[in-house]
Amino acid sequence: MTGEQRPGPGYRRRPTSGRGGGVADRSLPAADSALLSEHTGIVWNASTIEWDRLTTTTPERARFRFRASLPDLVWNAAALEGNTFTLPEVRTLLEGVTVGGKPLADEEQVLALSQAYSDLDQLVGRSAFSLRKDVSDALHCTVAAKEAIESGHFRGEGSVVGGGSVRLANGGFVAGVEHGVDGRALIDRFDSLVRFLETLPDPRERAVAYFAAATRSQFYFDGNTRTARLMMTGVLMSAGIDAVNIPYSRRLEFNRSLDELFESDDATSLMRFIVDCA
Repeated sequence: MTGEQRPGPGYRRRPTSGRGGGVADRSLPAADSALLSEHTGIVWNASTIEWDRLTTTTPERARFRFRASLPDLVWNAAALEGNTFTLPEVRTLLEGVTVGGKPLADEEQVLALSQAYSDLDQLVGRSAFSLRKDVSDALHCTVAAKEAIESGHFRGEGSVVGGGSVRLANGGFVAGVEHGVDGRALIDRFDSLVRFLETLPDPRERAVAYFAAATRSQFYFDGNTRTARLMMTGVLMSAGIDAVNIPYSRRLEFNRSLDELFESDDATSLMRFIVDCA
């Protein structure tokens, strides 16, 4: 767009203390915070995040390790959604054997996650993955087909309006981002986010920042966190970086970081947590 601002170097190059030099300042200059908020809807301090925990190999190696850990990835993602399947039961189901005594909705959720992760793997393998709305919509349509209203479409694009409100783990409530006529406000928000992230040279920061911003935006009626994780994983694997598995055992930390994101639009804590899960 005409006169579009581009990110200056200041927000990424804030000095931090070395080992033994005290705690790094998490704050951002007001101008940098305004720039991040304008383009992404969130703020974060990249200088306080240990990006080196996300090591680079090759896309082929990252995909191999991704496929090898697929049952664990699927189980953790499902468990964080409240799914009752255990890890052995997920393995059994992914081998094509029905697990008795489980809710049908839980089974469908596990299978949908597995299919979406497999679709993502194929996209990366064909070098067809990128941070595009049609890619996100296709993955969302798979992962949330049985759960979300008008899956595969942003809120407001179809006949249903509203949505986006979030009940926090601490009991609070945050109103949703307005979607605008025909979802135009959310589409513009997505486009602005992707344009901004394309200016960041580090794919690790692009991936994790996308996850945080997409989760905060609540582009879809449901399945936002799962879809944002798929997109984050696509960015990482395309750059030869292993997928991040968020363990169910750390759900309380995850939920607290999400609460902070929704209450303050500050993604620093969430992004640090994601990288720490590597």
